[in-house]
Amino acid sequence: MNDKLLRQDVIDELDFEPRVESVNIGVTVDGGVVTLTGHVPNYSQKCAAEEAVKRVKGVRGIAEELKVQFAGPDAFSDEEIAKRALSVLDFNVLIPRDKITVKVEKGWVTLTGEVGWDYQRTAALADVRKLRGVMGIFNGITVKPHVSAVDVERRITDALKRHAEIEAKGVKVSVIDGKVKLEGKVDNWTDRTALERAAWSAPGVRSVEDHVHIA
Repeated sequence: MNDKLLRQDVIDELDFEPRVESVNIGVTVDGGVVTLTGHVPNYSQKCAAEEAVKRVKGVRGIAEELKVQFAGPDAFSDEEIAKRALSVLDFNVLIPRDKITVKVEKGWVTLTGEVGWDYQRTAALADVRKLRGVMGIFNGITVKPHVSAVDVERRITDALKRHAEIEAKGVKVSVIDGKVKLEGKVDNWTDRTALERAAWSAPGVRSVEDHVHIA
């Protein structure tokens, strides 16, 4: 697919995504790499725009330069954002209590702490990114490993074999001290995302280095 057709497909997907107000988003494509510019009214829409682009066939990379530009009552003080973040985290049954610390500076939220599973880390990020006033998030929550590297590697490899979305024959998985390294090629962003999700789903995974290329 040439860049002109890919650009139109990306624009159409952004227009189709109900979570995104795409009127102020600019799209350029060079060699399959999509650059998003402009602004959106909140951080949640910024994330949704990136997710929409990843769904488009032919996208090989994304340069996301969108800015969050609040309007009206969406601007909040750092103290208000921090209080709201702690409140939503406390009410989420997936997240262990008193394990996550929240810091807010000029609308940028930093999450730190230690949890037992990546789904808990991801749940915290999903909760906070929907809050009004958030400009961006640094997710510094770590996952504490509690199984051997050999067991983690076996669980991930077995999961990939079961996964209907992934052609895993060309993917290599290696694990050292809870750090997973993925190498190889897949057909599209959907496969690459599914691959990362499968890796993070194994117990004891602290980080995932994704070196998988889109063919």
